[in-house]
Amino acid sequence: MKLHASVVALASCALLSSAYAADYPRKPVRVIVPFAAGGPADVVARSVAQKLSERWQQPVVVDNRGGAGGNIGTALAAQAQPDGYTLLLTTSVFMANPSLYRKTGYEIRDFAPVTLTGTSATALSRHPGYTAVKSVQDLVTLSKSEAIPYASPGIGTAGHLAAELLKTITKANLQQVPYKGAGPAMTALLGAEVRVGFTAVPPVVSLSRSGRLVPLAVTSLKRLSVLPDTPAIAEIYPGFQVDNMYGILAPKGTPAAIIRKVHEDTVAALADPVLRKRLEADAFEVVANTPEQFTRFISEEFTKWAKVIKAAGARVD
Repeated sequence: MKLHASVVALASCALLSSAYAADYPRKPVRVIVPFAAGGPADVVARSVAQKLSERWQQPVVVDNRGGAGGNIGTALAAQAQPDGYTLLLTTSVFMANPSLYRKTGYEIRDFAPVTLTGTSATALSRHPGYTAVKSVQDLVTLSKSEAIPYASPGIGTAGHLAAELLKTITKANLQQVPYKGAGPAMTALLGAEVRVGFTAVPPVVSLSRSGRLVPLAVTSLKRLSVLPDTPAIAEIYPGFQVDNMYGILAPKGTPAAIIRKVHEDTVAALADPVLRKRLEADAFEVVANTPEQFTRFISEEFTKWAKVIKAAGARVD
């Protein structure tokens, strides 16, 4: 009798969850982006939010909560009610920060993965006046005689992780100058405040055409169509790959039926040819995988970056 009652109870919960998801969302949905407005994550979030809003006939509001390398916004999302009305769109900092920071305010297990929307590479560029460095090899060689500062969009970002991986492979002496987002890092690079930097690809494409920046390499496994003459670091150091991820997660405990609905509708949004073309023009590779696949991806990336960060001795108190 007890077993029968448990089965009935579980079935009832499943039915309630499905019924609850059937008319979800009934009110505005908030998507927390743990970075300032204007960066790549914000662009992806707003693009997807617009399509979801059209599909759901409810406002999908992007809430930028930058600070502490993404930890502030991520912790806020972890503490939200698990009802499907607060989601998180984050980047690779989600997997790296637990190894970088002593306290993040969240744990990976505090979230239910929904989907990896896609990935993008990072570009290593230099100020045009920094003629001593014409390639990645030049950068590595020069750094053996003097420490070279580099700009990144912040601690734990793909730019920071790419530099740390390059350091562990080559023993290059690169010193991070973290900025509060992609915009400030690019401004510093353009003004020669820092002469090299690991930053998002899209602005590098346009700025290189005008001669204001010189791209040295990209962190994808292969060259990018938007920068065909710029080598991948993997061409020089085989196996090198750092792709920034953009993924959607929900607070742990969010009903499974809602996770499925958000996943299915996000995948449908990313299949829109206009949206897809716009994202791909910014060197964004659409993935749109399942919650289970995204869960495995998070685990693998967490393990990868934990090893790199430990080897590099990078730690933030």
